[in-house]
Amino acid sequence: MTVDDEEVRHVAQLARVDLDDEEVERFAGQFAEILEHFEALDEVPKVDPDPELANVMRPDEVEKGLTQEEALRNAPETEDGYFKGPTVS
Repeated sequence: MTVDDEEVRHVAQLARVDLDDEEVERFAGQFAEILEHFEALDEVPKVDPDPELANVMRPDEVEKGLTQEEALRNAPETEDGYFKGPTVS
């Protein structure tokens, strides 16, 4: 696939990028290479989609949680019933 200088200048204008003539030529070649890679994707065979998936999540169940004392038991530092972390400045 070929990309002409006018297309490169148009894309550069949309991106608000100033290009000199040398850059336009270089980018035209690079754009053509990129588009060739996209064309290669058209050659990838199509596959059948996976069948619809069933919801395998279990329903939420309320369970007894930890008391505040139990939750703080292994904390390296606590203060007034809360976890105490390092000071961040």
